[in-house]
Amino acid sequence: MKFTVERAILLKALAHVQSVVERRNTIPILANVLIAVKDGALKLTATDMEIAVVEEVPGVQVTREGRTTAPAATLYEIVRKLPEGATVELDHAGGDAALKLRAGRFNTDLSVLPVEDFPSMTEGKLPHGFALPAGQLRDLVDRTRFAISTEETRYYLNGIYLHAAETDGTKVLRAVATDGHRLARVEEPLPDGADRMPGVIIPRKTVNELRKLAEETQDEIAIRLSDTKIRFDIGTVQLTSKLIDGTFPEYERVIPRGNDKILRVAKKEFAEAVARVAAISSERSRPVKLSIDRNHLLLSASSAEQGQAQEELDGEVVRYEHSPLEIGFQARYLNDITDQIDAEVEFRFADGSAPTVVTDSAKPEALYVLMPMRV
Repeated sequence: MKFTVERAILLKALAHVQSVVERRNTIPILANVLIAVKDGALKLTATDMEIAVVEEVPGVQVTREGRTTAPAATLYEIVRKLPEGATVELDHAGGDAALKLRAGRFNTDLSVLPVEDFPSMTEGKLPHGFALPAGQLRDLVDRTRFAISTEETRYYLNGIYLHAAETDGTKVLRAVATDGHRLARVEEPLPDGADRMPGVIIPRKTVNELRKLAEETQDEIAIRLSDTKIRFDIGTVQLTSKLIDGTFPEYERVIPRGNDKILRVAKKEFAEAVARVAAISSERSRPVKLSIDRNHLLLSASSAEQGQAQEELDGEVVRYEHSPLEIGFQARYLNDITDQIDAEVEFRFADGSAPTVVTDSAKPEALYVLMPMRV
């Protein structure tokens, strides 16, 4: 195998594939990237046995076809540190021979491992398929992934639940995530071909890799899936992932239906006030108390070590027409939700101890549920 390629092109492709490689693993081949040249095209593949990223690299001048593997992190670092505009030559004579990399006056030999040891994750049938504009997919991910649980014992919450559903008689594609303290539910119109898809839980690592790749395109992203695996085709990159083998809880049961006390508050002023008040405490789980009265909101927080802080918001940015209410929330959870909202936050309360519904008044397709804290 022998080819040359511009440094910038190779670097971009290596950045995509090497990010799925686990730095610490007990299987040496999983630290390597598969480099394959066939029919005049270069493909790079990396996997951790849960996710695989395959990228077809354009602009390659092929001298000799072949395949080998090389340490992903090392190869990426070398190419990253080459000067801009450099032309990179990779040359492998076959077998156990080292992979030779040359760029200008620089050259190095990289150890390889047998191609036969490299696992394949991209095989198998994926009977369900549809496509989403990249912007819609980014929106689904951004508005839900903050609520993914990191508690490994509840592994079925360690991802985004993607499924077809109905809202007021309209079919939608729905993404849901929850960690037991907050829940995020976001909808987009159901794309053609998605009506019979199984409900699937996409793992957190896959979600994060998908979001990075989706940032680089405005085109549609093709999605194919089965009960156990999902694949995203994003331009020249193919991301394949195993799905979480578990049952997502019946989340609709925890979404309150009768919350009738409505608070509307400007997002910017509210988020900034929460951040200032919460700064009194260094605890990650610090609570912020909301004391709500007619068109008036008082935010307060206290710390045994640091003291207390409060800030008032009035009728210029607050609308509330119900009986007085006091309720507390974890500051970080409040900020995570308000980060998803553009202009005005709408809270729907039942009382000071019941789950609260939070929505974006400009985007009703997104709904959040937040559990209160005792303050």
